[in-house]
Amino acid sequence: MGSLFRNREFVALSATAFARSQAYSTVLIALALYADLFGTTGFVEGLFGTSFALAQLLIVLPLGRAIDTGNAKRFLLGGLAVNVAVFVAFVFVQNPVDVILLRIVQGVGASVLWLTGSAVVGEISPGDSMGRWFGFYNQVGAFSSLAGDVVGGYLLFAYGFTWTYLVLSAITIGAGLLVFVFLRDSPGGQADPAAATGVERLRSLLDRRLIQSLVAFRLAFSIGKMSVIIFLPIYARTAFGVSALGIGGILAGGKLTKALLQGWMGELTDRVGHKPWFVAGGALLYALGTAAIPLASVVQDAVPTVRLSALGHTLVVTGAVLTLFLAYSVLGVADSLRLPASMALFVEEGERFDSVASSMSLRSISWKVGQVVGPALVGVIKDTLSTLLAFWTAAGFVLLATMVFVVVYARENVSETLFTAPGD
Repeated sequence: MGSLFRNREFVALSATAFARSQAYSTVLIALALYADLFGTTGFVEGLFGTSFALAQLLIVLPLGRAIDTGNAKRFLLGGLAVNVAVFVAFVFVQNPVDVILLRIVQGVGASVLWLTGSAVVGEISPGDSMGRWFGFYNQVGAFSSLAGDVVGGYLLFAYGFTWTYLVLSAITIGAGLLVFVFLRDSPGGQADPAAATGVERLRSLLDRRLIQSLVAFRLAFSIGKMSVIIFLPIYARTAFGVSALGIGGILAGGKLTKALLQGWMGELTDRVGHKPWFVAGGALLYALGTAAIPLASVVQDAVPTVRLSALGHTLVVTGAVLTLFLAYSVLGVADSLRLPASMALFVEEGERFDSVASSMSLRSISWKVGQVVGPALVGVIKDTLSTLLAFWTAAGFVLLATMVFVVVYARENVSETLFTAPGD
């Protein structure tokens, strides 16, 4: 790990992941506060997530082509600038509509940073260390997301919205300076516009059986996962009255396990191979953690309440808080298993056609379809049926995603077969 952080370009790319992930996590806690403040319905709460994803769904394919044929460094700087503008605008939010509109713009900025950063990491990393690069790149994002939960939750709890968004702006500007100074111009090179991306190139990628199975998996999996990401903080706030600091502590459980394990899992995928095993195993574990979330209401009165005091503030740890913390910790382990392998598989397929960003855009768009549908659908279930069924529906989609991945991949006689390949 130390050698990677002596690489100035990796530091610059990691800084973008740090700024993006911390902002995303902090804003998720803020969304729970907005839901409580404005008394929103489950459907409107779902739109907080759907609006974010819809913007990304609309731009991801043309963005992938632009990154393949353009200067990725400029895209990273532009994405950081969009995020700063969003933070400034969030200071002036007055109603749920304002939140939804700003989530659309935030989705654009986040998509630019995620897709560009991932593509550049895949392009400039050594071929035999790609899992390691992605593992530690994602690990930086996980540490940052953990900081967003803990520090962001504390800032929202102690100082409110304005100071929190000012801190996020300062971190994002700092990341922009590192990119400007350390990252080479046009990292990874520029593909021929006549050959890169385009409909033909996307069709070529989609003809690959491995890409087909991964795209189908991510479409179903994202419905479940994005519903958890949006509704778990809101559930904690509206059902149990958990403070912003407490919500940050709950989310920190998953971010901590993710931060500690993801780099090691990336190295493990390089050594062991069988990347599809890691994808399927992580998904099954994610379904288990998701199904455990609504048990918080059962455990709430069964475990004694503990009060922790520090820095003049008190954190109340109830049975519900403990349950949500442990469930989210399991989700962090699951993502550590799944993410490095999934990203490496998409990059390897993209390299066959000199279109890594295009492959990553397919990875992203398959996620965005479910991300658009999932929160709104689960929000309606929450309104009309129950919170328990809403989370179990999310877990069901994760199980469905795993089954689709295993069946589609196993039925095709590809070289990296799920069951018999000695490694990849």
